[in-house]
Amino acid sequence: MAFAQLVHAEWTKFRSVRGWLGGSAVAAAMIVLFAVLTGAGATADGARAVPVGPHGGPVSDGFYFVHQPLDGDGSITVDVTSLTTVIAAERGGTVPWAKAGLIIRAGAGPGSSYAAVMVTGGHGVRMQHDYIHDHAGPVSAAGPRRLRLTRSGDTITGEVSTDGTRWTPVATVRLAGLPATVQAGLFVACPNAVDGNGTVPAAATAVFGRPELRGQWPQGSWDAEQVGADTATFGGYPPVPTGGAVDVHGPRMTGASTPTGDGFTVTGAGDIAPATRSEIPAGGVAGDLLFGAFPALIALCVIGALFITTEYRHALIGTTLTAFPHRTPVLAAKAIVLGVVTFLTSLPAIALALPVGARIARAQGLYLFPVTTATAVRVAVGLAALLALTAVFALGVGTVLRRSASAVTTVVVALVLPHLLVLTPILPAAVQRWLTLVTPDAAFAVQQTVVAYPHVDGVYTPANGYYPLGPLPGLAVLCGYAAVALGLAAVLLRRRDA
Repeated sequence: MAFAQLVHAEWTKFRSVRGWLGGSAVAAAMIVLFAVLTGAGATADGARAVPVGPHGGPVSDGFYFVHQPLDGDGSITVDVTSLTTVIAAERGGTVPWAKAGLIIRAGAGPGSSYAAVMVTGGHGVRMQHDYIHDHAGPVSAAGPRRLRLTRSGDTITGEVSTDGTRWTPVATVRLAGLPATVQAGLFVACPNAVDGNGTVPAAATAVFGRPELRGQWPQGSWDAEQVGADTATFGGYPPVPTGGAVDVHGPRMTGASTPTGDGFTVTGAGDIAPATRSEIPAGGVAGDLLFGAFPALIALCVIGALFITTEYRHALIGTTLTAFPHRTPVLAAKAIVLGVVTFLTSLPAIALALPVGARIARAQGLYLFPVTTATAVRVAVGLAALLALTAVFALGVGTVLRRSASAVTTVVVALVLPHLLVLTPILPAAVQRWLTLVTPDAAFAVQQTVVAYPHVDGVYTPANGYYPLGPLPGLAVLCGYAAVALGLAAVLLRRRDA
């Protein structure tokens, strides 16, 4: 019997059992059904909008701003003599990405294009622009820092000096379409401090020297304001410290600018950076809409195991192996049929679930992190491959154990239990990371559509949609498990009696 005939024979077996083919269809239907239910059950914080940056993604755009308009080209230079932070429920501590420095903004609206040079709490001097771009400055233990930001047309240059004489460029960037008049000046921002699987409010205070201005600046006072307080990504200020500790029940700090000699002492909170999932509690990602893949996975585990254990239970495996005594091709044919059927039934369901669920969720007012067409295709194909590999893994385990109950239990423990633990919010982030590195749950990285930016501290856990492995490496982990299971199954199938 040719291998193609063997595959056809296994396909005939599969479709002759209504429960198997029907179960595959039910698994696909669950993916769509859960996407609809998830979208319909979405709730949103309609009172506060999510700022969107020039790159089209959500951003945090909150900081305290001491500014004047700059007409045309010019520069601003200032000393940053100190930067300190206050974290709620702590007596001390440093927020590594607390920021204080100089900024030029294209407009006043949330998500406006900008360029800034800054001192940070733990990452030295940086220059950042348009939220997603970050440039490291020179490493030096000397202080205080003297910063300069210069505009020439659409080009912004950030520089740093320790003595005001020798200047070192940090970066030069271009802000396309920068208007003739911009708002420029001093700023202080401080993102919420990461605390386990959550965050706590924090604020920073910086002491600036006298700003030195060149170019067309008004001869008047400086305006000062908290930017972005009414946006969904603004984390707020911590309670006011009292007696050397923070009174968590007391009034909250506020942003402020106080004249200090010829300069300013400025307190600010918020961040100017890409938004993370934890900053938008009422937001969602594509993986949320595809939760139906989880119950579908359980159903496919059962089908995959039964595809071989049923033959053992009814003593039909002997007939199969008599018709084709070379046993390894039999297992390969079963794996091909099971994998192809699962992939072809799952892929259309996922491709339908994503846009339908997203449309319903947005109609409910939920903010969804944007997904490009290419990413959506990758998610759909990757998740269908995950489900197919899961079924093949179950087939291998079923061949090894030969009993339906023990095979299904083993596969569910190996695949389902790690995923449930990863979704448990009380599980430490380190344990979540470990589970998604070494267990088959790593394959769920194919659903990731959000980016963990290195210049943003966040709650980067799988429960929030962030995986330690990329989509392909994560899927490769599951491939490894499936390959080991099939390899062991092939060896035992050849050695054992039918």
